[in-house]
Amino acid sequence: MSLEFQKSTYYDRINTIIDKLKLNDSPNDNEIIRNRFLYEVMQYEYKRDNTKKYYNGFQFILTIGSILLPAILSIGQMDPTKLPKNFDTISYWTSWILSLTVTACNGFLQLFSLDKNYIAYSLVTEQLKTEGWQYLQLSGKYENAESHSQSFKQFCKSIENIKRKQIEQEYNGKASDQKKNFDFDKELKDTLPQQYQPKAIEQAPIAIEPKAQLQEAVDRVSDLKNMLKSTTLPVALPTELPTELPDNSVTIDIGETR
Repeated sequence: MSLEFQKSTYYDRINTIIDKLKLNDSPNDNEIIRNRFLYEVMQYEYKRDNTKKYYNGFQFILTIGSILLPAILSIGQMDPTKLPKNFDTISYWTSWILSLTVTACNGFLQLFSLDKNYIAYSLVTEQLKTEGWQYLQLSGKYENAESHSQSFKQFCKSIENIKRKQIEQEYNGKASDQKKNFDFDKELKDTLPQQYQPKAIEQAPIAIEPKAQLQEAVDRVSDLKNMLKSTTLPVALPTELPTELPDNSVTIDIGETR
């Protein structure tokens, strides 16, 4: 790998590939990819690096201050005769300054949400880059496309979805009230072209009404009676059975034999 390639930026590498894309739908498609996709990647990279600088700076001060503050306070517990002159005054103001600095750094981290923004910008940057490489390589969800021109609109829609979700997370005022659960199946159907949509097997529900069930039971009983009447049994079946039995009775008179 050459040193020139290692020093080249993401913009230089992608911009060269975008110039070579053959998009026949419109002569402005290459510029759309460059100004919408590549520009967004560079913007979020700048936001990520800028936020990372402040985030790491505040975290470094917060960590060092949290270590030095208890150390200085523990030194004050030593024998006063062994401590330098005016050590109480020095340790007091040093502890006060460290406490104020640690509290301020922690407050800035929470106020500007530097930790959340740094993670969000990093995720969006990587998502955009992954989406771009899949489109340029015609891999992933673009693997069934025959050319870049065929999947151009699908790629633009994916970029807009990533951008929209990041905006909703960043400005979570009114957007948080309208936030819905992520539906993977719906998002997949909205993203894939029509020819690649999975075909759902529809099954009509079988509804059996109680009246139909009762009629079916009556028909079965009638068929059973007709079958029993047609057989030549030595025992005549009664038309009705007694509803109550005697207390000590264990047999039932079912009629006279022929």
